[in-house]
Amino acid sequence: MAYQDPFQSSHSRDHRYPPPSQQDYNQQQEFGQQQTPAQYPQQSFSNNQYSGQHYQQQAYSNSQYSVNNAYQQGSYNSAAYNHDPYLAAPHAPYAQSRTDFHASSDSFAQSDGGYSKEGHAAGYNSYNDGANPDTPLMNAAQKKPYRDDARKVSAFEDTAYQVPPPKQKSKRRALWFWIVLFILLLAAAGACVYFFVIKPKQNKDGGSGSSSNGTKGGSNGNSGDTAKPAVFVGKDGTQVTMDNGQSFTYKNPHGGYFVDATNSDNPFNDGAKAQQWTPALNQTWSFGTDIIRGVNIGGWLVLEPFITPAYYQKYSSFPGFDSAEWTLSEAMRADTAGGGIQQIEKHYAEFITEQDFAEIAGAGLNWVRLPLPYWAIEVRDGEPFVPKTSWTYALKAFEWARKYGLRVNLDLHTIPGSQNGWNHSGKEGTIGWMAGTMGYANAQRSIDYMRIIVEFISQPQYKNVVPLFGLINEPFVELEYLQQFYLQAYTVLRGVTGIGAGNGPILSIHDRFVTDRWHGFLSGADRLALDTHKYFAFDNQDKPTIDTFVTRPCLEWGNMVNASLREFGITAGGEWSLGYNDCGRFLVGGVADIHKTTNCDFWDNYKGYNQTIKDQLKNFALTSMEGMRNFFFWTWKIAPAASGNIEAPLWSYQLGLQEGWMPTDPREAIGICQKLGVAIDPNQAFNGVFAASATGGAGAPQTLDPVATATVRPWPPTQLAGVPGDPVVFPSYTATGPMPTLPGPTLPASVKATVTGWAFPKDTALMNVPISGCTYPDVWDGGSDPVPAACPAAAGGVTPGAPAPAGV
Repeated sequence: MAYQDPFQSSHSRDHRYPPPSQQDYNQQQEFGQQQTPAQYPQQSFSNNQYSGQHYQQQAYSNSQYSVNNAYQQGSYNSAAYNHDPYLAAPHAPYAQSRTDFHASSDSFAQSDGGYSKEGHAAGYNSYNDGANPDTPLMNAAQKKPYRDDARKVSAFEDTAYQVPPPKQKSKRRALWFWIVLFILLLAAAGACVYFFVIKPKQNKDGGSGSSSNGTKGGSNGNSGDTAKPAVFVGKDGTQVTMDNGQSFTYKNPHGGYFVDATNSDNPFNDGAKAQQWTPALNQTWSFGTDIIRGVNIGGWLVLEPFITPAYYQKYSSFPGFDSAEWTLSEAMRADTAGGGIQQIEKHYAEFITEQDFAEIAGAGLNWVRLPLPYWAIEVRDGEPFVPKTSWTYALKAFEWARKYGLRVNLDLHTIPGSQNGWNHSGKEGTIGWMAGTMGYANAQRSIDYMRIIVEFISQPQYKNVVPLFGLINEPFVELEYLQQFYLQAYTVLRGVTGIGAGNGPILSIHDRFVTDRWHGFLSGADRLALDTHKYFAFDNQDKPTIDTFVTRPCLEWGNMVNASLREFGITAGGEWSLGYNDCGRFLVGGVADIHKTTNCDFWDNYKGYNQTIKDQLKNFALTSMEGMRNFFFWTWKIAPAASGNIEAPLWSYQLGLQEGWMPTDPREAIGICQKLGVAIDPNQAFNGVFAASATGGAGAPQTLDPVATATVRPWPPTQLAGVPGDPVVFPSYTATGPMPTLPGPTLPASVKATVTGWAFPKDTALMNVPISGCTYPDVWDGGSDPVPAACPAAAGGVTPGAPAPAGV
């Protein structure tokens, strides 16, 4: 199939992206045209021979092809060397260094996305006038200037490739012309006879040789091979239309590009790159060298009152209403006239969209931390949450992250019984997880949920996108019981995934706000990371000015994090903000809205910030980034309150970008502490090298250090906070129920990949469910209710099929 000039024919492309104008075709659409050549291997496209064995079903828009590896920032998707006058001149919009995308060229070297390294190494035969595609066009001595060369090239003269003058036609060639023409006329006549005489008669007689569905040869209505949809690649300036019909312009000044493979036969293309300096998803992330610069998607799938205050204002007078999603769900269910519980999904659909993920990549950020509620999997009796729906939106988040080259730290944010008694755990009040009479049963249930999530994200379609899993957010039980749980969860999950890089995600454990107490914990553990959250806001003090806080993260956080990187391993600041004080509607005390700071009216009204305040906030952001090293800001956005204004502005990264107090390039943080006169002790600095076990590299131990586990309490627990006595036989569940599997996305029929939701078939463990005949205390009551006499011993909760000691 010959290449069709987009200015003279209909332009076949994804409806979500506008067709190019003649003036903008080459400059503005270099990274935005469907890649048709790859669909037709070994076909000639305007004197350009594309080798199908090297370039099949790939995105060429941001790959740098040239003879002898002379890279340039062009899109060679159909007409790069077609002698079009629009393609001959240098491109001012992309007159950056050639190295901007040089390193990214190998990011597409994967079977499910981008060009193959084999083709790249051989050189891209852009123009050889129909010659053998494996024959190089020129050698180094013959190479001529490319369009991004420094010297000027005429807009209407392609000095790199001159078209040779046509050869004189011979009489022999003219004879062959008339012979071919005669044959074509005969074929046309035959076709007319068939379609206008024979074919109508066959149809009238009921068909001949047709299948019962009226298609020839059982082809299901397809005549011949249908061309597969192409992968679409876009960069800064590309127009994107979302599923909801709204459009936006992708803005990424950092050399990033997105890959949209939604309509291809492989939608799991991992070739996207958030920024030029960030490894593409199909490239290795090197912990210790690559820096996590991330943001939380808070308040989306787990609602919080200060992030989405209008919902909580609406129901603040509901009887028994507090600040957690539990009572919010109860209030919504009772308010059918006001939208009912469907308001939760409306929030999911509107609060975060694809555009947010695009903006995050454009802001220079390369990771997102996604809080997920356990009710994405299921709810049990009496729990008012909306079950399973949030998982649908988590899948959207994964695909948006994939499209824009963002990695996901998936965090299990809520736990049955509540791990801390705070509103973002699901229910406010007491702690009923690893505490109280039902603390062990809730722990069993939570490990099942962790197993289900790990099984899903370990699948080959998701392991590059979600390489980090946070087991539990901000648990606030006694340290000895928390470590007891972590060891059990680690044992169960690694018993499922196996040991070493690529076998399941990195597992992240929260430090319970005491980072230095984890040095040496589970020494030799396979790919275990530490999550630390640093805030100045919650010390119950009046803090009207920010002046003294600007440089505090340099030493207070910097030295602590460096020590953890050295002594524990991978450490990331999973949460922090610019909220140095307790201002912000519903931040402290929920709907009670308690503040110690006396001038919150000023800090809650960002429209009154002057340039001095914005400069201080920006420096505070930069020192926090440098102090954390690997970080996730809390949070990406804050929804307006009932007033229509954002009333917790110090917690919104997006608003800070818009108003100028967040950096447009987070790399500005490098060296900021020294610049501001606060230098981190070089003897405390982390050298960037982790033990092999931290990353699952060669030489890592295959078992835990017995010394490191000797001080951890055995499982199952015989003592928990809030329950007197030791030993105690706690109520437990039994592993006899069917294990739920998280569903994958709906895929086009052409997609061959299968998303089963279960990466490790050897994992046949059953779900921990209530024991028949046992009457349990309230799961969400962290008190010391007596153990029911009818319930069997805790051994009833041991999970079969998992490696010892895998009882949960």
